[in-house]
Amino acid sequence: MREALVFGGSGQIGTALLTQLAATGWRVLAVSRHAQPDRRGVQWLRGDLEQVDGLPASVSAIFSCGPLDHFARWFAATPIETPRLVAFGSTSIDVKMDSADAHERDVAARLADGERLVFATAAARGAGATVLRPTLVYGAGRDQTLTRMASFARRYRCFILPRHATGLRQPVHFEDLATAALLACDAAATHGRAYALTGGETLTYRDMVVRVLAALQPAPRLLELPAPMFRTLLAAGRACGAASGFGDAALDRLQQDLVFDNAPALRDFGYRPRPFRPTSDMFVAR
Repeated sequence: MREALVFGGSGQIGTALLTQLAATGWRVLAVSRHAQPDRRGVQWLRGDLEQVDGLPASVSAIFSCGPLDHFARWFAATPIETPRLVAFGSTSIDVKMDSADAHERDVAARLADGERLVFATAAARGAGATVLRPTLVYGAGRDQTLTRMASFARRYRCFILPRHATGLRQPVHFEDLATAALLACDAAATHGRAYALTGGETLTYRDMVVRVLAALQPAPRLLELPAPMFRTLLAAGRACGAASGFGDAALDRLQQDLVFDNAPALRDFGYRPRPFRPTSDMFVAR
């Protein structure tokens, strides 16, 4: 029986990955800071990326579904033996690299450093490492974009956008990402490579919002404002804490195409994500 060590197992991607690993016959060791109930095929270890109690000397594979930079440092410092490693990063490594926002540039730099350290450590130990870079994750009600949007719309019965929010997006379901991790794990062609993972459909930011609102019942209204008026309203929202985390760089990206290519993932491990068909339960935390 193959044994997997999973970090981030209580997160949105990790929960789906634990279920799929157990269902396909893996014995799973999952790490959490907080006590979690064991279930068939899954045993929880107490700890985090600073200290984990009860780690085995070796496992068949390690999966990381949490912050890549922290995991990379743990992996470099921990002499656990494994022939296989699959870690999640983010397409923010490309999107935010040249951002006008210093915090966003720092996020991209930490992702890049994390990837380099993961690949270098794995190569030195003779392990095959793969990094998966999701786009805009949704489906478990824990994301900070679409679920946050749905929560605002439910509360105020409307959602506000600037006109011409025409930048293209590719939202990806969390369960498709868990499936991708399993597929990539067994594909030797993925060793030493990073892959963008998008959803199965490309649509404008506005159309994405429209579908989210249509999934909520009754459907909230979409209000589209001229850009200057929207910026004024956004500034007021930031002042009262209602729009925290949505900076000018994020606003500018509403007109930018953030589009990535799934062809390498399809070629190397058969990745076939679903189209964007949201339902209301996808924006409720599970």
